[in-house]
Amino acid sequence: MGEAPAFFVHDLKEGFRNGFGLKSKGCETATVIGDKTYLVDGGCDDSLLSFQVRVFDHSKGLKINPVVLGTVPNPCKGHSAIALNEDRILFIKGGSALDDSFWFLEVDTPYVQEQRKSLGCEVVAWSKGVRGTIEKPIVVSGPSGVGKGTLISMLMKEFPSLFGFSVSHTTRAPRNMEKDGLHYHFTERSVMEKDIKEGKFLEFASVHGNLYGTSVEAVEVVADAGKRCILDIDVQGARSVRASSLDAIFIFISPPSMAELEKRLRARGTETEEQILKRLRNAEAEIKQGESSGIFDHFLFNDNLEECYESLKKLLGLDVSVHSCIKSDLDLPPIVHSVSRIDNKIIITYRTSDLENESRKMIVLDLSSLKGGAPGRTRGLEAYAIDSVSNGSNMMNQPS
Repeated sequence: MGEAPAFFVHDLKEGFRNGFGLKSKGCETATVIGDKTYLVDGGCDDSLLSFQVRVFDHSKGLKINPVVLGTVPNPCKGHSAIALNEDRILFIKGGSALDDSFWFLEVDTPYVQEQRKSLGCEVVAWSKGVRGTIEKPIVVSGPSGVGKGTLISMLMKEFPSLFGFSVSHTTRAPRNMEKDGLHYHFTERSVMEKDIKEGKFLEFASVHGNLYGTSVEAVEVVADAGKRCILDIDVQGARSVRASSLDAIFIFISPPSMAELEKRLRARGTETEEQILKRLRNAEAEIKQGESSGIFDHFLFNDNLEECYESLKKLLGLDVSVHSCIKSDLDLPPIVHSVSRIDNKIIITYRTSDLENESRKMIVLDLSSLKGGAPGRTRGLEAYAIDSVSNGSNMMNQPS
């Protein structure tokens, strides 16, 4: 942190065009939000490996190099920026596939505010924009022996294309034939502790001196594959997930009675008497917490496995198809002619490369259904193309 060089201050004082507090200069855009200007270099001259962010605080006359969280966009041949409300900036990458064209730089969202308070310095966070919506992840909890693992296995077997498991992280060493990224994400304790501090984990716990946890990214990867994520975690983990930004459905599976649960545990024949008694004590505490904590949205009693499974399927609305992202091979050209905004829609105008029949084309980006954000993805974007300006009279109506 320090005083801004004279040329930097001069550039910022020249004014901003397009009515959005935005100014472009080569590979850079400068966006004004409140008393700060966010200067972003997209690396179009091949000098950078990723986007670079600097902040100029007009109230203090200082240039700041902020802590940058999240996955940083790769450099591109040109980009545009537009402020959305007072908490984030939309970046549009030129010369990129449409699924890599839209990124959000969060500058004052609740996540950024929390990290700024925790780290005691200026913080910004990147979040990739993703088209389409996903079904809410499912958090399933219940005491050992209640049958939740069996219910989840039945769900995965009947609907393999709809559901997926998140891969947990751990600081312990791999065992036997365990593979990194398949059974667990094996990581160093210092790395995981840093990620936990930066809010990248939905839940975590220390077990026998090792850390275990579910990261935001692990859930996002399942969603990126077009599947609905299932998290099989204990009540304490569910409490942490409920307190996070993840919008999920929380389901607690209960046994018909403690006597029946004990019968099932003994029938497995895998634990000693001491282990069985310990599991029963833990189960009684978990059931009490589950019923009184306000964590869970739904309760299912596994008295009869088939009936409980049918109730689970009905609860999840499996007769309704999953709305996945609309794929497109449309790419944005390196140079975007103009970017404008009408309510929650962004109009991107560019020229085609066909010199014999040059025309202006448009992409409409609908931001009215945004969900999520850093440290994960920002989902709910809808993008569709308009053939030419002559179609402009109907451009605000998305084709069916």
